[in-house]
Amino acid sequence: MSDQEIPAREPSWQSRRLLSDRLDWNLLRTFLVIGEEKSISRAAARLFLTQSAVSQSLKRLEEQLECALILRRGPRFDLSPAGEEVLRLAEEIYGNVSRLAATAKNPQDDVVGKVRILTISQVQSDLYDDFLIQLHRDHPRVELEIEVMRSADIQSSLNQKTATIGLGLCRFPQTKLERRRLLRQRYAFFCGKRHRLFGQRRLPLEALQGENFVSFTSDQLGGNLSPLTMFRDQQGFTGKIVASSSSFEEIRRLIIAGYGVGCLPEHLVDIDLHNGLIWRLPPAEGVVDVDVFLMWNREQRMNHAETVFLDSFRRLLEAAGEE
Repeated sequence: MSDQEIPAREPSWQSRRLLSDRLDWNLLRTFLVIGEEKSISRAAARLFLTQSAVSQSLKRLEEQLECALILRRGPRFDLSPAGEEVLRLAEEIYGNVSRLAATAKNPQDDVVGKVRILTISQVQSDLYDDFLIQLHRDHPRVELEIEVMRSADIQSSLNQKTATIGLGLCRFPQTKLERRRLLRQRYAFFCGKRHRLFGQRRLPLEALQGENFVSFTSDQLGGNLSPLTMFRDQQGFTGKIVASSSSFEEIRRLIIAGYGVGCLPEHLVDIDLHNGLIWRLPPAEGVVDVDVFLMWNREQRMNHAETVFLDSFRRLLEAAGEE
């Protein structure tokens, strides 16, 4: 039996009574990340810790709870039934703890608190920028915490109630999440200045059929950008995907470096087009429109600042005709 596999036993009533006093909440947070990443090594990278430190934290939590939380399967592991339940509770606990500091009210201001926002990179919206400007003018004591991540991770965090607001792609409705469209992005094909198609005018769409592609990692069937894959398949493109990333910046870098043809949002590459770094390819009308949504969990209890942020943003979207 490995050090991580502690046999489950029924905790005594004394241990239950003292558990809340002696439980180290940092260990619970570490286990939450382990459960989200399904990997000790990835959890260590995300927490900026060594794998040994994460493993020791897991072992200490199992000792405190007096049960095994993971079941090892060679280099992989599964959560035990107890681990699944602890993970569920940890998500609820952390969602509440992360907002504790935002519940206090300052008598000198009507709206005080923290709003945690998760967003994809490169959200360019004058409407959103104007909203943030006005929010700060009206409620200068509202604190914003903004983190950039993938759309799938944003949805997961909102479902776990560890954030207030999400700005990202959401191709299909989610059971617990509300969404309102913030903006629509038109994706089109581009190549870099080192690519053989660069600078060629009046190209037919068939010219792309054998070209290799640079792809977003969500550009797969079922992903948020899967319409791009469907378009390539419908057109009979036979080229391989030679590089991929979840990051707009890295996809742009790979296209400019000449790795292959790739899809990018038109409004984010105007400067690159002007500077001659990339070249617009057919079809002239673009490939697909992709919506960026404002998202939140309808079951989440919000503090005053979060409620003001969300209600104000929704009213602005409604007035702009995006609701």
